[in-house]
Amino acid sequence: MGKTVRIGAGMGFYGDTILPALEIAKKGNVQYICFDDLAELTMAILEKDRKRDPNLGYTKDITKTMRTLLPECYKRGIKLITNAGGINPHGAAKEVKKIAEELGFHGIKIGVVTGDNIYDKIDELENQGVAFTSMDGSETIHDFREKILFSSVYLGAQPIVEALDQGADIVITGRTTDSAQFAAPLIYEFGWSPTDWDKIASGVLIGHLFECSGQATGGNFSGPWWDIDNLETIGYPIGEVSEDGSFIVSKVEGSGGEVSIDTLKEQFLYEVHDPTHYITPDVIVDFTTAKFEELGPNQVRISNVKGKAAPNTLKVLFGYENGWSGEGMMGYSWPHALEKARKAEDIIRKQLDIQQVEYEEIHASFLGYNSLHGPLVKELESDDYSEIYLRVAIRTQTKQEAAKLGRLLPPLAVNGPAFGGGGLGGMQRPRQLLGLFSSLIERDLIERNVNIELIEV
Repeated sequence: MGKTVRIGAGMGFYGDTILPALEIAKKGNVQYICFDDLAELTMAILEKDRKRDPNLGYTKDITKTMRTLLPECYKRGIKLITNAGGINPHGAAKEVKKIAEELGFHGIKIGVVTGDNIYDKIDELENQGVAFTSMDGSETIHDFREKILFSSVYLGAQPIVEALDQGADIVITGRTTDSAQFAAPLIYEFGWSPTDWDKIASGVLIGHLFECSGQATGGNFSGPWWDIDNLETIGYPIGEVSEDGSFIVSKVEGSGGEVSIDTLKEQFLYEVHDPTHYITPDVIVDFTTAKFEELGPNQVRISNVKGKAAPNTLKVLFGYENGWSGEGMMGYSWPHALEKARKAEDIIRKQLDIQQVEYEEIHASFLGYNSLHGPLVKELESDDYSEIYLRVAIRTQTKQEAAKLGRLLPPLAVNGPAFGGGGLGGMQRPRQLLGLFSSLIERDLIERNVNIELIEV
């Protein structure tokens, strides 16, 4: 049969549950557990943390993750790979080192990958001739230069491979592609060359399927979801990978959820624009050639994934301050719940004008009617709505202006339509809004400055 490598999915986002990964560590017979903790919004959250405390900037649930998994992974020799380092990979590594020492685990090597964060190098890169222009050419970095909160480049799997090659037991990175954590151990274990495009493409596809944890095993399933058993104990996916790149997806026996062609194909199509040209720093993948075979209950084999040469550029993401959001909510009960909510919206809009609140944008929706599908919803008879919640939000340039909306909601309890509730509970503190700007940069300008540091416990 030849060599195989078994990898398991850890958490799929900052705040995901760690319990299915613990079951993988105990019963999955894996060599690696890999995590994708970063969304684009997460980077903004972590930057706000770092501004409050320079020691932060990583996903704070790494503390619980390591306390939960290390006792099982340490004794079994399971390696952990995560991009939970966010804006501050060294801070995350310091926290992991502290936990390992508290647990009495020694001889652990923590690999720290940096170089994705270019916030302090923007001017230097521009002086070298880099023109940070949006991918569609409509904007440049100078449209918001003074408002930038963070700037990170999406790294691929190679720095993680190098960390593993140096003996790392735990690898912590900043911004990487979602698939990099999963492809890296396969490239390392099998010794795939940088031009083994088809094999690396398989590794990327595994990462794409596993990046959202339980979303590949029946979570968020839009098919016959009522037939998915025991979601309360859902199992995260496990991949048994062969040297040719083909792999079998399963989960821990007895865990909840489902591994099937349908659950996997739904994740397979997730966040894919052009399935013939899925671009990553490691390879350009053609998903359309992949072959799915159901081998038995909760076992699907995937093969025949094709890849093309990696691009010469990397994606760089800028997050910048984009005003403030003020928000409020008010509920109304039967009879005429929708009409009452509409009247309340009308009152609020007029009061905003009377008080000369300076807002750039306003949005109103009705929970229980159109908050999810907007204009596509067909309105029912008035008496068919037992309750409706009005949600109003405004976008302003300042926090002070955004705060003015929330104060308009509580008086509606006695000064607006009858049978209202939730005006006090529905007041939200103003939130700073994030704008995102993507550009491309020559990969050599970034990769030559990527650093791998090994910290021993």
